[in-house]
Amino acid sequence: MGTAKLEEFTVRDNRIARYAKALGHPARVAILKFLIAKKSCICGDIVDELPLSQSTVSQHLKELKEAGLIQGEIDGKRVCYCIDPKEWERAKRSLTELMDSFVADDAKCC
Repeated sequence: MGTAKLEEFTVRDNRIARYAKALGHPARVAILKFLIAKKSCICGDIVDELPLSQSTVSQHLKELKEAGLIQGEIDGKRVCYCIDPKEWERAKRSLTELMDSFVADDAKCC
């Protein structure tokens, strides 16, 4: 299988792809919805809310953090997570611009 040539795409395209990948799993969407509803940093509660193991939740949190949508803060032996407001706004703008760039009235398909 060939490697992706990410450098051939714009920074903006790569950013949108990173967000889309992070949003591409229902568990990660559920984690984001949970963090949004709580409006504060959450440590262990996420595992209690989802039908997933601690290690699986940790992997999903890692993906969301790598995409920049959440941030984690070390609190003793725990890491507390919350939405990263600056990156969240950037993601919202980027995804909205992409979606709004299509106008159905102008589309001619097959």
